[in-house]
Amino acid sequence: MQTGNAGLLVLLIRLCLLTSGTLTKAVDNTEGNEAASEKLIRHSHSLCAGEQEYVDRRKIVVLESLNSLGINCTADSIPHIALLASGGGQRAAVGLVGFLYQMEKEGLLDTLLYLGGVSGSTWSMSSLYSDPQWSNNMDRAVSRLSGPGVELEQVLAWLGDRAKEEHFSLADIWAVLTSAVIMKQMDLRHLSNEASRNATNPYPIYSAIEKKCFSDGPIEGKWFEVSPHEAGFTEMGLFVETSLLGSKFQSGELLEVTPEMDMVRLQGILGCALAHEEVIREFIPPWLNVPGQVDSAAEEYLRIYRTIDKLVVLTRSTINDPTALSELNKLQKTLTDKVTLNESALLESKSLEERKSIFQQWSLELLAAVETWSQSLEDGAFKTHVSLLTKQVLPLILKWEWGTTKNFLYQYQGLTIPPCLQSKEKLHLVDAGLLINVAYPPFLGDKRDIDLMIAPEFSAGNMFETLTLARDYATEVRKPFPEIDNKILEERDWPKDCYVFEGKEKEPTIIYMPLFNRQNCKDAEEFKARMEEFSTFQYAFSQEKIEFMLETVKANMKNNKDTLVREINKAALRRQNKRKSLQH
Repeated sequence: MQTGNAGLLVLLIRLCLLTSGTLTKAVDNTEGNEAASEKLIRHSHSLCAGEQEYVDRRKIVVLESLNSLGINCTADSIPHIALLASGGGQRAAVGLVGFLYQMEKEGLLDTLLYLGGVSGSTWSMSSLYSDPQWSNNMDRAVSRLSGPGVELEQVLAWLGDRAKEEHFSLADIWAVLTSAVIMKQMDLRHLSNEASRNATNPYPIYSAIEKKCFSDGPIEGKWFEVSPHEAGFTEMGLFVETSLLGSKFQSGELLEVTPEMDMVRLQGILGCALAHEEVIREFIPPWLNVPGQVDSAAEEYLRIYRTIDKLVVLTRSTINDPTALSELNKLQKTLTDKVTLNESALLESKSLEERKSIFQQWSLELLAAVETWSQSLEDGAFKTHVSLLTKQVLPLILKWEWGTTKNFLYQYQGLTIPPCLQSKEKLHLVDAGLLINVAYPPFLGDKRDIDLMIAPEFSAGNMFETLTLARDYATEVRKPFPEIDNKILEERDWPKDCYVFEGKEKEPTIIYMPLFNRQNCKDAEEFKARMEEFSTFQYAFSQEKIEFMLETVKANMKNNKDTLVREINKAALRRQNKRKSLQH
């Protein structure tokens, strides 16, 4: 791009937006409280000034990309295109990198105005954006997936620093291990640093949910979005500058500034699916897997086992010493033997209180087994590291604290704030995939006014579930969403590689692209086998699995390039028609 023309293009785009009325709307923050613009908490359902400025500059890149594809487009009719990556652990993290890599090779990456993610895809987003020029360096992004990883010493040093902080939680443990093991880097920068970058890359939107409101609160208090400029509740339109997320507020006033969390901690919050109790149901020993056996007491016991087990799996991936690996295997066997031992006879005819007491005792025995194992290790560096880790982790497992940070809406006045937020000094931000495993909510409706959503699907579970959940969510918050033919849902066990759900008027068009499909799986059985092979909660992928995942996703994207270009062209025409209708 010739920088001499950049300023002129920005001016032209802004003039076109002003003429159509779009820009006036985007910077109008006078909704609700008229003094909101003077406060640190912003109440608005429009873009903040910083995001609007970034988007205007990004449209220069998008316009040049569209013109290079032969798509006739003018500065006032640039379509708003968002790539919305699903969750799915390392499967999603690797998949998103592969999809973006192929988009860049096919000349389509620069058509994206936004990039949104949840859960595992936010891990790779965090890694990507550590490079200010990543859109032009996709080869580097791919090679990083196969890098050497991070030493356990660096992991423990980061944890030691976090353990001194007020809101140290299990999300920090999960964060550092997924960063070190899966993304192979410790990204210590702050998200707000990206606010001043040029528009080389699509604008990123990360998503989480508020755990307490998710469990027992209205839909307006559930979805939480984080961008380089601000963080807050999507449906309530209440935001604070990202650099102030975690600072102490009361009644809308800033009382104490706390240093902004780094990207390691943020990606731990965004991708901690283990925070929700339902996840333990992925592992229930056969003797407990009978109706009526898994009550709240049993769930707590299994939750503790599941968490320790996953942390052992991730810790294993940070070390190479054969002796240390052997010791970890012993611990894992000890824990598994305890949980799988059939104790059903002991529980028969026990009251609820008696069962609760028994499971609590078993939970303490699990933790004691870890402590005993730790003390039995031979003196040396591994024992020192393990002792530090268990000292920090075991108390957190009992407390079951995830994603805690100070609540900027604590005792906030002037608006109707759900009790699950207003009366709580802390937020508990966790994996948004527990609600919808694709980041649809921030991109629905007029705020970002998206024409086309590209949704590569890396989720586990039922195909199309993220679509139907998003449709139901959109209905509840009264935002447009394209129609989904229920006949298509019958293909969930062996889906096609690409579906287009076309928006009519205000609805966005969605291109939905399942990872495993009829092009790369010969039948429903192979589809199921592939999903199991690349399940969400497992050891870190081998190099062979990483390469297979990358090649599969690249092929999916390449095979459907014509569909993408066709829909991008249609999105440009829709945007032109929108502009014309506003002028009449």
